[in-house]
Amino acid sequence: MHYSPVPMHIPDGFLTIFVSVICWGITIFTLGLSISKTNKALGEKQIPLMGVMAAFIFAAQMINFPVAGGTSGHLLGGAMAAIVLGPWAGMLVMTAVIAVQALLFQDGGLVVMGANILNMGLLTSAVGYGLYRSVSGQSNNKVKLAVAGVAAWLSVMTGALITSLELWLSGISDLQVVVPAMLWVHAVIGLGEALITVSALGFIFRTRPDLLGEGSESAMGSRNWAYVGGLIALIVVLFSPFASSNPDGLERVAGDLGFLNAGQSAPYSIIPDYTLPFLGETALSTIAAGVIGVLVVGVIAILIGRGMKAKA
Repeated sequence: MHYSPVPMHIPDGFLTIFVSVICWGITIFTLGLSISKTNKALGEKQIPLMGVMAAFIFAAQMINFPVAGGTSGHLLGGAMAAIVLGPWAGMLVMTAVIAVQALLFQDGGLVVMGANILNMGLLTSAVGYGLYRSVSGQSNNKVKLAVAGVAAWLSVMTGALITSLELWLSGISDLQVVVPAMLWVHAVIGLGEALITVSALGFIFRTRPDLLGEGSESAMGSRNWAYVGGLIALIVVLFSPFASSNPDGLERVAGDLGFLNAGQSAPYSIIPDYTLPFLGETALSTIAAGVIGVLVVGVIAILIGRGMKAKA
């Protein structure tokens, strides 16, 4: 039985070098701006939360959920990260997650990593936070959660639209074909994104609402809560063997439109397809790989936060 999640991200071969370089340029510029802004605004209690958010998003992305038509979807998490941490720190967290997925797990190409970071990390964070910010001053949490759900859904649609444009500019599919195909399937996947985002934010509203505002709780209290959040991320990994084996949105569209075989495999293999090679394609292998990923992205995000705080 094959337990590992199906590939999620754009592989090398889907985009031309020109489009990939343009995406890298936009990504590097935006990350530079994120670092500059985070240096000026990162709070002490956000540092452990960066680690928790990175760990949770990585774990949740391993669990593909089935949607209509034999397709699966998974959390992106950009809107959630930006709402909890702010847009700039959220972008850095998403970059850490996507980079680790590509470099350690061979999930997504190396040449197109700039595009994957842009589509799934930077744009989703910007769109999600931008809409949520319009009601962030509201006292009614139900309104906030409703808008957060819409923001999460729109973030998925934005990522799908930009991916479609990149595929079209790369000459891999016609615009009038790839755009409706990508938007239709991701409109359904976005509902799952909205549900997960609203559920997670609802939990935070009930347990630690100060983490979403200027609360007076101590930084140590935030660290203790972060330990609990990290434990939750590890528990989520335990469900990764039960992820849907159906192709995800991009893979389904690529198969239907005939360009799936254009994807290229990574030039090396460390923990391919979220399994440890010496354990084979087993549930234990997927869980062990997930635990490694959770720990790696969590530590990297915390180190990034500490680096930003040191310059604040």
